[in-house]
Amino acid sequence: MTHDVWLPIAPKEIEGLPQGPRYLFWDGGDDGEREFPGDPADCAFYVVPYMRPGGVGLRPMADMSTVRVVQTLSAGVDHLEPGLRHLPPGVRLCNARGVHEASTAELALALVLASLRGIPDFVRAQDRGEWRGGFHPALADRTALIVGYGAIGAAIEDRLAPFELARVARVARSGRTTARGPVHPLTELPSLLPKADVVILSTPLTEATRGLVNADFLGLMKDGALLVNVSRGPVVDTEALLTEVEKGRITAALDVTDPEPLPPGHPLWTAPGVLISPHVGGPTSAFLPRAKRLLVDQLHRFVNHEPLRNVILTTGS
Repeated sequence: MTHDVWLPIAPKEIEGLPQGPRYLFWDGGDDGEREFPGDPADCAFYVVPYMRPGGVGLRPMADMSTVRVVQTLSAGVDHLEPGLRHLPPGVRLCNARGVHEASTAELALALVLASLRGIPDFVRAQDRGEWRGGFHPALADRTALIVGYGAIGAAIEDRLAPFELARVARVARSGRTTARGPVHPLTELPSLLPKADVVILSTPLTEATRGLVNADFLGLMKDGALLVNVSRGPVVDTEALLTEVEKGRITAALDVTDPEPLPPGHPLWTAPGVLISPHVGGPTSAFLPRAKRLLVDQLHRFVNHEPLRNVILTTGS
């Protein structure tokens, strides 16, 4: 039996795909209205289009009655949750672990350094032709707290290592020990937050982390601390964050926001001490070659009936 595989990258551009499946190209273009390349009912392996507006990747899922694998090209899978109920039992949902760690960690570090050293103010002053010096905090000798210590969190710590921090603390859903030191459970956040100069969010969006960074969380952060979010916008309560930054008590650097995209006129755009990048942690020059390697590996495993990588859940279990 021939299996259809839907790919958001043209098959001819991916070297090493296994023989056997019929490869069809669908990237969800034209705001998701692009015609499907085949019958969704014949799709066995669905690779979800990357960085398309909300709902685009969900469009064919209700009719994918024989699909066996849904593969994202993103680290997070929360955007697919509404479509999972339409899938038959036994479908494996896989994320793109290994694709985005380097790029997202680079951006996290860039946001930390830019915020601490006042780069946005320098850019604005340059636009005005003004030479404005001053005293700014360094990353050296500071304490960082990484909330969400999975692959991306570990990659962020890799990049923090040369910057001579006094301490890096790690938090995940459950505690464990790593080569770099302990990972604390979420329940220990109240004792860790008051000691952190920089708090970096790299946690997935789940029911446990939605609104995690609320008024209580922010209230525990020390005066002058920096909050960096490279995870998902709804992890942070936007109104609670605005309350704190507008008082000037803390600052923030956000690659993701809630709502997203951030609409014109939203108060976050002009809030003091807030640096915003438009959800660009993943889409870099590193993305495409890593995504292709992941797909080739996963499809060889699929064709050869070998265990898949990065299985997040199996429907009906």
